[in-house]
Amino acid sequence: MKTAKQKRLKNKKAYALVLALVAAVVLLLLGAGLLYICYGVRVRAAKLKRETIAMLAAEAGYEQAIFWMSQQTDILGELENPTSDAFGTITFDNSYCDYEIRLHDFIGARPVFRILSTGYSGALNRVVDVFVVQKITGWDMGMCRIPSGMTSTEPVFFANGEIINIPIHINEYDDSPDYRDIYITGSPQFLQKVEMGESKLRADDSDKYSGVMGLFTDGIYFDQPNVRITDETAVQSKVERFRKSIIDAEKYAFVLTPVGTADVPNPHSAVQLEFFVESGVGKVRITNNCTVQGYQRAISQDYCIEPGSGGTRYIKYDIYAYHYKPDTEASVTYTINDETYVTQVFHSSEGPIYSDPGGQIFVDGNVVIGSQDYEDMIVKGKLTLVSTGNIWIADPITVYGDRTDGIPAKDNENVLGLIAQGVIKVIDPGLSGYSAGGINYYPGPPQTSVSDANILNPTTHSYVPVANAYGSSLIDRILPDPMIVEAAITVGGGGWGAENVAKQTGFTTYGGRKENPPGTNEQDYLIIVGSITESVRGVVGLVNTDGYIKRYTIDERLLEGVLPGNIWFGGKYVPAPAGWHDYRIKD
Repeated sequence: MKTAKQKRLKNKKAYALVLALVAAVVLLLLGAGLLYICYGVRVRAAKLKRETIAMLAAEAGYEQAIFWMSQQTDILGELENPTSDAFGTITFDNSYCDYEIRLHDFIGARPVFRILSTGYSGALNRVVDVFVVQKITGWDMGMCRIPSGMTSTEPVFFANGEIINIPIHINEYDDSPDYRDIYITGSPQFLQKVEMGESKLRADDSDKYSGVMGLFTDGIYFDQPNVRITDETAVQSKVERFRKSIIDAEKYAFVLTPVGTADVPNPHSAVQLEFFVESGVGKVRITNNCTVQGYQRAISQDYCIEPGSGGTRYIKYDIYAYHYKPDTEASVTYTINDETYVTQVFHSSEGPIYSDPGGQIFVDGNVVIGSQDYEDMIVKGKLTLVSTGNIWIADPITVYGDRTDGIPAKDNENVLGLIAQGVIKVIDPGLSGYSAGGINYYPGPPQTSVSDANILNPTTHSYVPVANAYGSSLIDRILPDPMIVEAAITVGGGGWGAENVAKQTGFTTYGGRKENPPGTNEQDYLIIVGSITESVRGVVGLVNTDGYIKRYTIDERLLEGVLPGNIWFGGKYVPAPAGWHDYRIKD
């Protein structure tokens, strides 16, 4: 018979065994739990890694789409093309992506594009869905240089005292040795940001900009995509698209091909446009089939790009002297809002997409904007004018409506766009006030005397004075000081500026641009409120000598798609506000 002591010992051993078994089970469960947790962490880490890889792949597709867009001459035309390669696949070692580009909508007349890129890594995916718009700068330059000969250019300097209150972009010049592509003398004021196509550093890592950075209030952005205004194919494509949209809308009265028939030296066919407001209604008066007397000075800066040269050769063109209209040619007046408005249509696989309506006028030839009836051209309505030749500005141009600090207010709906495949220049009205044969051989219209307003015209044609009258003679004209132009200016065949800016010294008769008033030595002011896009720089004035002093200010409404006609040449596309979205496709 077991003793009580033996029974107690046996029970203790049993309890120990049970505790050991319980502990083993607990440890086993704990270990299994830890293993499960570790496995879950690894699974989640692997999933997160896959999602990250998928996201990077999707972003790579987005970047490729942006690059593709920047290479197109006419992005809208390419997206309408059924064989367009506006989509693609990129394959990586552990992932791939599919992307596509399409037109989503218009903000006003400004296209909004949608880039949809889906990245895949294993069974996981991430989507980048972005709405992008073409970057609009303010003042875009193919180069900050003017033509000085058939194949040569020279720098244009921003001068001491100039105030440049407009964002600037300058394409890379690719010069060697490598100098700054923006040229500065003294201390001009750059009040808004500047973008450069070139890098800040040279190949040897020396800094080209260290001495001038303090002049740029909003800084400089380097290595930016070039603007495509220097691409003749891109310009032609957009111009043709503009013309076709008017014809498709059956607005045939606003597709004009002038024929000049006046017997004058160096004739050029042109259309004359006059903008005015009558009884609160914005109107445009059109006179077709005018003849411009062209004129060239032996020594001048009046160059344009030679057509077909790819922007590598330049020619001296005939500047505006004066013009005639046929006696049988009736001027026709249209209301801008009611009669010139066109809605551009984009034909997509998902159906038509429409822009906001706006006025469009196309001239296959030259244009003169000026009047003898109105001292200023006032534009009421939204209107874009495209010319395959030159646009000559012979009077101040302003837009109607509310203003803030002298600039059209944000809610002002009136705007003018000027696009030329030639040049856009402010004329020298003084040329019409002097007869040919004098010491400077200026091409004024024939007259009985300097003071006589009786113009002896070519048979069946009438002389058309433009700019403001000065003195007693009809031919004695002058531009005001300051000269104001409120417009979005786009120049495909050269630069924006003024014609015949340099005086010839040593003569007592007319020797160059007529200042206001004539005979003074002070330069006038040229005020731009709007935007400028130009292939090369045009001459505005000669520093401290002749021509104009610049005062340029951005019209920020132009950055928001208010301009009709769909003509922009920026090479950069950026997300629209709140336009970026990324997510997973749910199973």
